Amino acid sequence: MVIPAAASDRSGDVPVQSGAAPAADTLPTIELVRPMPGFPGHRRFVLVRLDADGLLYAFTSADDPQLRFMVVPPPAFFPDYAPEIDDETMHLLGVDDPEQVLVLLVVTVGESPSDATANLMAPILVDQINRRAVQAVLTGSGLPVRAPLTTS
Repeated sequence: MVIPAAASDRSGDVPVQSGAAPAADTLPTIELVRPMPGFPGHRRFVLVRLDADGLLYAFTSADDPQLRFMVVPPPAFFPDYAPEIDDETMHLLGVDDPEQVLVLLVVTVGESPSDATANLMAPILVDQINRRAVQAVLTGSGLPVRAPLTTS
């Protein structure tokens, strides 16, 4: 199933908090259906907006606020990004309609903003209705793990 970049150009029904410190007890929790690689004990996250334009978010552990991943919705940076998601992943999320999936790209921050990259091979997919999520590794896609992050 292909999820077009335009479908990811909104946070939709996934509530976000503005600011740097999430109030995990007041924000709806996003539950990973399987942990992100390298972080087996972390499944509950909140999404925190870090800028007024909605271009940068922190995907922050609800159990350990020191653990956070910088994420971006693809359209502003990769407008043609349309990951092909297999049926097994969609089933894990409990999703039939790709329009209800929010796609987020994990960002690696460099020494300067111009050094930042995004992982196109392993997007985080969030079902905006049931708030279940998974980091899908698109093996064999040929997509880069470190694509330069520049606005289009």
